[in-house]
Amino acid sequence: MDLTRSILWILLPASIVGSLILVWQGVPQNLHTLSIASGLEGARQTIPQGPVAALEFIKNLGTNGGGFFNANGAHPYENPTPLTNLIEMLAIAVAPAALTYTFGTMTGRRRQGWTLLGVMIALFVPGVLICDYAEQSGAPAIVARRVQSHTDTAQPGGNMEGKETRFGIAGSVLTAVNTSNTATGSTNSSHDSYTPVGGGVLLCNMLLGELVFGGLGTGLYSIILIVLIGVFLTGLMIGRTPEFLGKHLGPPEIKLVMLYTLCMPIALLLLTAIAVIAPQGLAGLTTNSGAHGFTEILYAYTSCLANNGQAFAGLNANLPFYNVTTIIAMVVGRFLLAIPALALAGRFAQQGRRSVTMGTLPTDTVLFAAVITFTAIIVGLLSYFPALALGPIVEHIMMGK
Repeated sequence: MDLTRSILWILLPASIVGSLILVWQGVPQNLHTLSIASGLEGARQTIPQGPVAALEFIKNLGTNGGGFFNANGAHPYENPTPLTNLIEMLAIAVAPAALTYTFGTMTGRRRQGWTLLGVMIALFVPGVLICDYAEQSGAPAIVARRVQSHTDTAQPGGNMEGKETRFGIAGSVLTAVNTSNTATGSTNSSHDSYTPVGGGVLLCNMLLGELVFGGLGTGLYSIILIVLIGVFLTGLMIGRTPEFLGKHLGPPEIKLVMLYTLCMPIALLLLTAIAVIAPQGLAGLTTNSGAHGFTEILYAYTSCLANNGQAFAGLNANLPFYNVTTIIAMVVGRFLLAIPALALAGRFAQQGRRSVTMGTLPTDTVLFAAVITFTAIIVGLLSYFPALALGPIVEHIMMGK
């Protein structure tokens, strides 16, 4: 019943209305074949057409991300105006974010749902600000050569490499942070051309398990697992029995939480380590080596494991080595994370609901929202800081010199 209702009353109407808005803004929706056009320099271009508008909106709403055109959201047929850019971002984030309200309603604790949404926003906004500042600051080496880096009426300033001029740095960064926080790899800029800090923000968003919005459900259970870690740690500190929504967290439940928490870093770091020492893995680095090359490899496995699909384009992953190892990452991200989450849900379903007492830890307050936020950050740093130090951090230090 829930599946039927979600399709008939949410996904289908949203897809129809959203696709018509894209058609209104100039996105093609036809059954034509190829169009031949001549550029200003006389070069002939072959431009494919088809039902672009319908597929474009559905790919974002369904958290897929595969573009009709190779340039994805940077192609003017797929994303022609700032309004379409905004609509496509909303299609990615609104439904997953709304599941926090659904969760609160289904559990009878709407304040709990608002708390989860608040944590997501608290992690989302700093990522946008940091990434935008890094890209707007540009590269010191370019500034040292007296290239203008500030914005004026003549040029946008900052690091415009790999960014679509129709959207500029702000529109590109907002889309990049939005899609890296969800399970949708749709992009309108080249993330490989971002500064170390800017690209590092996108990487960290996926390393956190895409608990900010996430996919249609995946982000919700990612943040709930972080909540359970916060409940357990807080209960140890204050001497209270760890409970969440009237469900007891005993040793079996904590073991499932730890299994979920460790699966991603173990698989991700092991695959990355193999790739950076194996000649077959290093063969995929076509344009970069050193710290940035390491980040490209780490980014590829992170994207596959997080069910995202973004890539740093400097890595050629169309090699037998990466075809096999990225499949392993995808299997881990889709099944080895879902299995303990579903097993944990099953154990909670078998329990009765405990009544709220004076000894019950409240989990729907601003204070506990801060606990969830910092738990997510600390777990991420404990798992991935050495890898980040070898990649974006050392690259940023080298860029400054």
